[in-house]
Amino acid sequence: MKLLRVGLPGEETPAILDADGVIRDLSGVIDDIAGDHLSAASRKHLTGLDLSRLPKISDSTRIGPCVGRVGKFICIGLNYADHAAESGSEVPPEPVVFNKWTSAICGPNDNVVIPRGSSKTDWEVELGVVIGKAGRYIDEADALEHVAGYCVVNDISEREFQLERSGTWDKGKGCDTFGPIGPWLVTPDEIGDPQNLGMWLDVDGKRYQDGSTRTMVYQVPFLISYLSRFMSLQPGDIISTGTPPGVGLGQKPPVYLRAGQTMQLSIEGLGTQTQQVFAESDA
Repeated sequence: MKLLRVGLPGEETPAILDADGVIRDLSGVIDDIAGDHLSAASRKHLTGLDLSRLPKISDSTRIGPCVGRVGKFICIGLNYADHAAESGSEVPPEPVVFNKWTSAICGPNDNVVIPRGSSKTDWEVELGVVIGKAGRYIDEADALEHVAGYCVVNDISEREFQLERSGTWDKGKGCDTFGPIGPWLVTPDEIGDPQNLGMWLDVDGKRYQDGSTRTMVYQVPFLISYLSRFMSLQPGDIISTGTPPGVGLGQKPPVYLRAGQTMQLSIEGLGTQTQQVFAESDA
C-alpha cells in the first residue's frame, strides 16, 4: 500500500493511492496515518478495503507529511562510507545518532526555507523507516517486524550551524522545513528488500546524488535494534538512515542552496519530492 495524508498544513486527512494512481479518502475508515493505525493489524485491515468505493480526492490537493503525530525523528550520520569520505570523516565504529525536531517536518513538495544567517544550507536524500510496532531491546532478527513502512526524507542541513557553531549536530538539522517526508508511506510488502533501492537528488536539474541503499554501512535491521538499546521505539517514530555521496558540502568547491532553486529527489518505489527554495525573508 501507498498511504498518504492530504490537505492544508495541520488539517491533513488520511488517504491511500489506488492501483490507477487515484488518491482515495480514508477518513471514513481511520482518523490519521499515525499511532495504532500503523500496526500490522491495521495495515491488514486496510489491504482488505475495496478502494473503488472510497471517495476520490483531487490530485491537485496538497500532499502533507506521510505520517502524523510523529514522536521522534531520529537520524543516522555518516552511514555511507563514500559520503563519510567526502565529508572528511572516518566511518564511525558505531552509528552516529542525532535528532531532527518534529517542527522541521513538512510535506514532500512544500517550500524549503533557508534560515536567517545561513550560508551553507545543504541537501541529503535519505531512506526513512517508520516504526509501526513499539519495542525496546529489539533483536536484529526481529527488527523488520517493527516497520510500518518506508518513505523519502530530505535531511536538509545547515552545515555552519551543524559543524562550526559548537555543540551537537542538532542545531543545523532541525530548522523549520528541514524535514520533508513522503509523498507516501509505502508498506514493507511493496518494497521487499530495503537495502536494494536506488536513490537520487537533483538541484535545478543537475544530478548531485545518485546512489543506492545497498552501500549503507549499518543496515535497517541493525539500526532498529541498535537504537532500541537507548530508547523505546514507538509507532510513528521515523528513522532517517543516512545519505549517499553528492551533498553540497562534498563538492569541490562546496555548493550550497540559494533562494530560487528547485530540489527534486526520489527513492525507488517510494515516490518523488519537489521543493522550491526560499530565503527566510521571502517565505
